[in-house]
Amino acid sequence: MRIAIVGGHGKVALHLHPLLVRAGHTPVALVRNESYHDELRRLGAEVRPLDIEHAEATDFTAAFEGCDAVVFAAGGGPDGNIERKQTVDLEGSLKSVHGAREAGIARFVQVSAIGVDHLPPLDQGDVWRAYVEAKRDADAALRASDLDWTIIRPGRLTDDPATGLVALGTDAERGDVTRADVAAVLAAVLDDDETVGHQWNLVGGDTPVAEAVARAAHG
Repeated sequence: MRIAIVGGHGKVALHLHPLLVRAGHTPVALVRNESYHDELRRLGAEVRPLDIEHAEATDFTAAFEGCDAVVFAAGGGPDGNIERKQTVDLEGSLKSVHGAREAGIARFVQVSAIGVDHLPPLDQGDVWRAYVEAKRDADAALRASDLDWTIIRPGRLTDDPATGLVALGTDAERGDVTRADVAAVLAAVLDDDETVGHQWNLVGGDTPVAEAVARAAHG
């Protein structure tokens, strides 16, 4: 498959590209900044320009041309900017969903965050609340779409080395998970059609990734 990665230079995406190449796929990294191109190509990705915040939905359709699946792995980041939670985490997802549909792409995998169906206490700050609301609304819109969606909701992300061991499921409780392990789960769900229509929490655990995905998908 040729797989479009929205947020193609994000920390999860940088782990995902080589995993997809190893599995025989072609990752298509969608990025705003030209300075990332050489690094991404060294990871085996095809690179296409896309400015998530300023592009129109039709630009997403064009960027997805020739792809078989979309992974939305973009995020506004911990920059304290409330507006970017709306323009990246929510609107970026909505435009990606529209672009996939218009490009004739059914398969769509979204990286969300654990616990976003429950708004945080007000004392946790406006920025965190805006982030949670954006991820919640993006997930709801994707679930309501006619796409073949899977939503992965990781716990607190770390840059520790991959463990290959996770807990994946609707009842997985809050915890840490490495970005490398998140990428491994994304690669696994893309290769398993039985993961379509599922939304799972993801944290570090004691089950190998392939086994965890198979258990979650097949019961």
